[in-house]
Amino acid sequence: MPESPAAAVVPPRTEPGATRPPRRIALARMRDFALVPGIIAIAVVGQLVNPVFLQYDNVINILQTMSEIALLVLAQTMVLVVGKMDLSLESTFGLAPGVAAWLTIGGGHSLGLLPSWTAVPVVLLVGVVVGALNALLIVRFGLSGFVVTLGMLIVLRGLLTGISGGQTFFGLPDSVLYLGTTLWAGVPASIWICVLLFAGGIVLLGYTRFGRSLYAIGGNEDAAKAAGIRTDRVVWIVLIGASVLAALGGLLLSGRLASVAAAQGNGYIFTVFAAAVIGGVSLNGGRGTLFGAFTGILLLYMIQNVLTLAGVPAQWIGALNGAIILIALVMSRITSGKRQT
Repeated sequence: MPESPAAAVVPPRTEPGATRPPRRIALARMRDFALVPGIIAIAVVGQLVNPVFLQYDNVINILQTMSEIALLVLAQTMVLVVGKMDLSLESTFGLAPGVAAWLTIGGGHSLGLLPSWTAVPVVLLVGVVVGALNALLIVRFGLSGFVVTLGMLIVLRGLLTGISGGQTFFGLPDSVLYLGTTLWAGVPASIWICVLLFAGGIVLLGYTRFGRSLYAIGGNEDAAKAAGIRTDRVVWIVLIGASVLAALGGLLLSGRLASVAAAQGNGYIFTVFAAAVIGGVSLNGGRGTLFGAFTGILLLYMIQNVLTLAGVPAQWIGALNGAIILIALVMSRITSGKRQT
């Protein structure tokens, strides 16, 4: 009787007494905490540079400003794990709240067609539509994810500029301001939302069948299909979910700033990839964790805050992010023995 496709992809059993798989698992778990010593070191350096660094208000400021772009990191990490790439997330980050403002507030370039309470649902709906368009082109038509999302990035950026007339939306509805300004138990709501979403994502990727499917598809899509995983459906869900997370991140930023700028999110994708890469997420798919990605974005924002407190010009921060990516790639090559492409 011929061997079933599922059986063909089952890895061979380890010989009794073999220690390689447990060692690999242990190394993978240790990799998740690789940036923790760096975070501690930066905290010490920051306190020496300026005693304000570890004060409560500054720590909350770091976490709140980080929380919005951290949702982009969460979204991009899940897309990278499944072996895809979404460059359009930064544009969704700006367009989603921009469309909500355009449709719910009056005056200027706004239409004011919808009641203010619909602003948040509109933001999330824009995320769903953008993600579905990306998935349609990538999954259904088999186009390159890089090229599709690059084109979508440009289109969405142009749409935001068009509906806003290149101006900033002000006078946002209270429903938009709520999540960006409200305190829950003395802590900004955006921080709670970020932490809860990352915690849920960690559970999803690490302890559910769906999460294992993401790693299987990112590692070898053909083998995942042979094992019975509905790869197209999983990729659809991931791409749509990522766009919704990007839209939510834009909502948090717009709520905190009480405005939506025509350039909101512009250039954020570079920081997102920097955080993912230094957090151990592979650009080739199938490897990386959300905890590692979270420590990556936290480290970047701590470094930026230290540089700001030290009086370093903001222009140098972009160069630093690029240098960190290169160093992280070299370290990943040394420690894993695998090439990053």
